[in-house]
Amino acid sequence: MKPLLTVLIPNYNEIENVKRGVLGDIVSYLKKQDFTWEIIISDDGSTDSSLLVIKEFIDNHKDIRIVYNQHAGKPYALRSGIKEAKGKYILLTDMDQSTPISEISKLLPWTTKGFDVVIGSRGAKRPDSTVIRQLASVIFLLVRRMILLPEIKDTQCGFKLIETNLAGEIFGHMRLFGRANNAVGWKVTAYDVELLHLAKKMKAKIKEVPVIWRNEDTSLGKSRNFVKESLEMLFEIMRVRVNDILGKYD
Repeated sequence: MKPLLTVLIPNYNEIENVKRGVLGDIVSYLKKQDFTWEIIISDDGSTDSSLLVIKEFIDNHKDIRIVYNQHAGKPYALRSGIKEAKGKYILLTDMDQSTPISEISKLLPWTTKGFDVVIGSRGAKRPDSTVIRQLASVIFLLVRRMILLPEIKDTQCGFKLIETNLAGEIFGHMRLFGRANNAVGWKVTAYDVELLHLAKKMKAKIKEVPVIWRNEDTSLGKSRNFVKESLEMLFEIMRVRVNDILGKYD
């Protein structure tokens, strides 16, 4: 039977988060719900031992499967996972579970009210974030809203519920993937902004819902620089804007 929900989790060197037991927490929560579900873990060419631990976990969980990818960045891993999804809706969520799986209870009800895309919103204050990360987030927000999607407060929250067919169509039209062999280390890109911009252009109904967010990421294999990431993403947002002006999304 086709499940209602596909929980899609990208994995790139997440061993510290996996060892915290996040998968067990996700499964424990989902088993208590009255809807059908599956979990897809889309690996982005991890080089740590996270896949080994994940494989051991899913040996006893038939509703979880792994999609293997060469390292190309988070958007590629998500696109690959979407192609394998069987659920009516896909929840894009992160392995660190900074927004816990239980927050899906705030998003799902909006699908019965005609919304095709329901996104989590973290609010202006980010508990446990460094001052640099919070400053980078504020600057990114202000500049991004001047360029694209002024009606959306938080495009970057890693907790998004999307109708599956629409998700496939959106990811099939995205242009920020670039060349796969350019990915070195942790790579995110401004795919969230392009995703939501395309959803808007496709006349999808988008709802933004406040969710709990605490920085729970304990992974050591990502080597993130939030200031650098923010600058790179702002450049990519400009590319989305230029692509739109040139009619590349039409």
